[in-house]
Amino acid sequence: MKLGYARVSTDDQSKASQVDALIAAGCERIFQECCSGQSKDRPQLSLLLNAARAGDVVIVQRLDRLGRSLKDLMSLLDSFKSAEIQFISLTENIDTTTAIGELAFHMIGSIAQFERKLISERTKIGLEAARARGRKGGRKNKLSKQDVKKARAMLLDARITKTEVAKHFKVSRPTLNKALARSS
Repeated sequence: MKLGYARVSTDDQSKASQVDALIAAGCERIFQECCSGQSKDRPQLSLLLNAARAGDVVIVQRLDRLGRSLKDLMSLLDSFKSAEIQFISLTENIDTTTAIGELAFHMIGSIAQFERKLISERTKIGLEAARARGRKGGRKNKLSKQDVKKARAMLLDARITKTEVAKHFKVSRPTLNKALARSS
Protein backbone atom coordinates (compact mmCIF):
# COMPACT_ATOMS: atom_id res chain seq x y z
CA MET A 1 0.00 0.00 0.00
CA LYS A 2 1.25 3.50 -0.79
CA LEU A 3 0.89 5.90 2.13
CA GLY A 4 1.39 9.64 1.68
CA TYR A 5 2.35 12.28 4.22
CA ALA A 6 1.68 16.00 3.70
CA ARG A 7 2.59 18.67 6.24
CA VAL A 8 2.53 22.45 6.38
CA SER A 9 3.89 24.59 9.20
CA THR A 10 1.11 27.19 9.46
CA ASP A 11 -2.60 27.45 8.73
CA ASP A 12 -1.80 30.09 6.09
CA GLN A 13 -0.06 27.47 3.94
CA SER A 14 -1.88 25.05 1.67
CA LYS A 15 -1.29 21.30 1.51
CA ALA A 16 -3.04 21.13 -1.90
CA SER A 17 0.12 20.86 -4.04
CA GLN A 18 1.54 18.16 -1.78
CA VAL A 19 -1.71 16.20 -1.78
CA ASP A 20 -1.98 16.50 -5.59
CA ALA A 21 1.58 15.17 -5.99
CA LEU A 22 0.87 12.28 -3.59
CA ILE A 23 -2.33 11.35 -5.43
CA ALA A 24 -0.43 11.45 -8.74
CA ALA A 25 2.18 9.11 -7.17
CA GLY A 26 -0.62 6.61 -6.45
CA CYS A 27 -1.07 7.06 -2.69
CA GLU A 28 -4.07 5.15 -1.41
CA ARG A 29 -4.11 6.90 1.96
CA ILE A 30 -2.75 10.38 2.75
CA PHE A 31 -2.00 11.65 6.26
CA GLN A 32 -2.17 15.46 6.46
CA GLU A 33 -1.32 17.86 9.26
CA CYS A 34 -0.42 21.42 10.12
CA CYS A 35 2.47 21.72 12.57
CA SER A 36 6.15 22.58 12.69
CA GLY A 37 8.56 19.99 11.35
CA GLN A 38 10.63 20.46 14.51
CA SER A 39 7.71 19.44 16.70
CA LYS A 40 7.94 15.97 18.19
CA ASP A 41 4.15 15.92 18.60
CA ARG A 42 2.88 15.15 15.10
CA PRO A 43 -0.28 13.05 15.48
CA GLN A 44 -0.75 12.30 11.77
CA LEU A 45 2.86 11.16 11.40
CA SER A 46 2.33 8.87 14.39
CA LEU A 47 -0.81 7.47 12.75
CA LEU A 48 1.13 6.90 9.52
CA LEU A 49 3.90 5.08 11.39
CA ASN A 50 1.33 2.87 13.14
CA ALA A 51 -0.53 2.15 9.89
CA ALA A 52 2.53 1.28 7.77
CA ARG A 53 3.30 -2.42 7.38
CA ALA A 54 6.12 -4.42 5.79
CA GLY A 55 5.96 -4.00 2.03
CA ASP A 56 4.20 -0.60 2.21
CA VAL A 57 5.69 2.53 0.64
CA VAL A 58 5.72 5.89 2.45
CA ILE A 59 5.76 8.83 0.04
CA VAL A 60 6.40 12.54 0.67
CA GLN A 61 6.59 15.38 -1.81
CA ARG A 62 9.82 16.73 -0.26
CA LEU A 63 12.14 15.43 2.50
CA ASP A 64 11.65 18.55 4.62
CA ARG A 65 7.95 17.66 4.96
CA LEU A 66 8.93 14.56 6.93
CA GLY A 67 11.36 16.32 9.28
CA ARG A 68 13.61 19.34 9.63
CA SER A 69 16.74 17.82 11.12
CA LEU A 70 18.88 15.27 9.33
CA LYS A 71 19.11 13.29 12.56
CA ASP A 72 15.31 12.93 12.76
CA LEU A 73 15.05 12.08 9.06
CA MET A 74 17.71 9.40 9.34
CA SER A 75 16.02 7.96 12.41
CA LEU A 76 12.68 7.74 10.57
CA LEU A 77 14.28 6.26 7.46
CA ASP A 78 16.15 3.70 9.58
CA SER A 79 12.89 2.68 11.26
CA PHE A 80 11.27 2.31 7.82
CA LYS A 81 14.12 0.09 6.67
CA SER A 82 14.03 -2.12 9.77
CA ALA A 83 10.24 -2.53 9.35
CA GLU A 84 10.74 -3.36 5.63
CA ILE A 85 8.85 -0.23 4.60
CA GLN A 86 10.03 1.49 1.44
CA PHE A 87 10.37 5.26 1.16
CA ILE A 88 10.02 7.74 -1.71
CA SER A 89 10.67 11.47 -1.73
CA LEU A 90 9.32 12.82 -5.00
CA THR A 91 11.29 16.09 -5.29
CA GLU A 92 14.69 14.64 -4.28
CA ASN A 93 14.18 11.47 -6.34
CA ILE A 94 14.99 9.22 -3.39
CA ASP A 95 13.29 5.88 -3.92
CA THR A 96 14.42 3.03 -1.70
CA THR A 97 12.44 0.60 -3.85
CA THR A 98 15.29 0.84 -6.40
CA ALA A 99 18.99 0.04 -6.08
CA ILE A 100 19.99 3.64 -6.88
CA GLY A 101 17.51 4.99 -4.33
CA GLU A 102 18.88 2.63 -1.71
CA LEU A 103 22.39 3.87 -2.55
CA ALA A 104 21.24 7.51 -2.23
CA PHE A 105 19.71 6.69 1.15
CA HIS A 106 22.96 5.12 2.36
CA MET A 107 25.01 8.03 1.02
CA ILE A 108 22.87 10.52 2.94
CA GLY A 109 23.29 8.40 6.07
CA SER A 110 27.05 8.14 5.58
CA ILE A 111 27.38 11.88 5.05
CA ALA A 112 25.36 12.57 8.21
CA GLN A 113 27.54 10.19 10.23
CA PHE A 114 30.70 11.77 8.74
CA GLU A 115 29.42 15.23 9.65
CA ARG A 116 28.72 14.18 13.26
CA LYS A 117 32.25 12.75 13.59
CA LEU A 118 33.83 15.89 12.10
CA ILE A 119 31.98 18.10 14.56
CA SER A 120 33.08 15.87 17.44
CA GLU A 121 36.72 15.94 16.30
CA ARG A 122 36.70 19.72 15.82
CA THR A 123 35.22 20.20 19.28
CA LYS A 124 37.88 17.99 20.89
CA ILE A 125 40.69 19.79 19.04
CA GLY A 126 39.30 23.17 20.05
CA LEU A 127 39.05 22.17 23.71
CA GLU A 128 42.61 20.78 23.70
CA ALA A 129 43.94 23.98 22.10
CA ALA A 130 42.12 26.10 24.68
CA ARG A 131 43.54 24.01 27.54
CA ALA A 132 47.04 24.33 26.06
CA ARG A 133 46.61 28.13 26.18
CA GLY A 134 45.64 27.84 29.85
CA ARG A 135 41.91 28.32 29.39
CA LYS A 136 39.61 26.31 31.54
CA GLY A 137 36.16 25.29 30.35
CA GLY A 138 32.90 25.47 32.21
CA ARG A 139 31.01 28.24 33.91
CA LYS A 140 32.78 31.08 35.65
CA ASN A 141 32.74 30.86 39.41
CA LYS A 142 29.96 32.97 40.94
CA LEU A 143 32.10 33.73 43.97
CA SER A 144 35.56 35.26 43.65
CA LYS A 145 38.43 34.22 45.90
CA GLN A 146 37.79 37.36 47.94
CA ASP A 147 34.09 36.45 48.29
CA VAL A 148 35.02 32.98 49.53
CA LYS A 149 37.41 34.48 52.13
CA LYS A 150 34.64 36.82 53.32
CA ALA A 151 32.17 33.91 53.45
CA ARG A 152 34.60 31.88 55.58
CA ALA A 153 35.04 34.81 57.93
CA MET A 154 31.27 35.27 58.21
CA LEU A 155 30.81 31.58 58.99
CA LEU A 156 33.22 31.84 61.96
CA ASP A 157 30.37 33.64 63.75
CA ALA A 158 28.15 30.87 65.15
CA ARG A 159 25.08 33.11 64.86
CA ILE A 160 25.36 33.32 61.04
CA THR A 161 24.10 30.36 58.97
CA LYS A 162 25.28 29.19 55.57
CA THR A 163 21.86 30.10 54.19
CA GLU A 164 22.32 33.70 55.35
CA VAL A 165 25.82 33.85 53.85
CA ALA A 166 24.51 32.46 50.55
CA LYS A 167 21.75 35.09 50.50
CA HIS A 168 24.31 37.81 51.24
CA PHE A 169 26.32 36.82 48.13
CA LYS A 170 23.16 36.19 46.10
CA VAL A 171 23.99 32.54 45.40
CA SER A 172 22.35 29.26 46.33
CA ARG A 173 23.57 27.29 49.32
CA PRO A 174 24.93 24.45 47.08
CA THR A 175 26.91 27.08 45.10
CA LEU A 176 28.37 28.42 48.36
CA ASN A 177 29.24 24.87 49.49
CA LYS A 178 31.04 24.16 46.21
CA ALA A 179 33.00 27.41 46.42
CA LEU A 180 34.03 26.65 49.99
CA ALA A 181 35.06 23.09 49.06
CA ARG A 182 37.07 24.32 46.04
CA SER A 183 39.08 26.76 48.13
CA SER A 184 39.96 24.26 50.89
